[in-house]
Amino acid sequence: MDNVASWPMGTINRESAEAEGLRSGNPDFLESLIDRYQYRLFRYLLNLTGHKQTAEDLFQETWLRVLEKGHLYKDRWRFDTWLFSVARHLVIDLARRKKAVSLDELTESEEGAPDIEAEGRPDPFDLYTAGEQRERIAAALKHLPFSCREVVLLRFQEDMQLDEIAQVLQAPLSTVKSRLYRGLETLRTYFEGEQE
Repeated sequence: MDNVASWPMGTINRESAEAEGLRSGNPDFLESLIDRYQYRLFRYLLNLTGHKQTAEDLFQETWLRVLEKGHLYKDRWRFDTWLFSVARHLVIDLARRKKAVSLDELTESEEGAPDIEAEGRPDPFDLYTAGEQRERIAAALKHLPFSCREVVLLRFQEDMQLDEIAQVLQAPLSTVKSRLYRGLETLRTYFEGEQE
């Protein structure tokens, strides 16, 4: 019971420590943040853009922005919410610079999403079935409009709450809910049609 009661305070203390660490500009602190969030951030960027090189460039640019603008981070937000918001704005800026390319086109590549190695070594059968399932999900996600795909990825891949997604998108909670609903309905229809 004591652990449950102290959980929110631990979260608040961590967010305050992250805000203070960013304000101090300590490079060791930034390195610890990169270690903690690198996999999630890269996966998010890779799924939004569909291109490994673009995701890598945006990943580096995001951390440069965090370093430059860290003093603006306020501990009233979770750090990962702020971090994903910074990354999202960079994706939007990239799409604006490439006027001929829409955000949906950024995710359409012939290569498909490259594998990101996780720790641990599953057996070959698990790798095969996980690969098949990942390909099916990636194909289904390509059928979603960018706005819905983004919400689905943040909710189920990044495990963010709806209010946190609203902060990242700077959109009303009702908009996030409707995009999530439309995205899930589109995915359901896609998978039902695939089984016929």
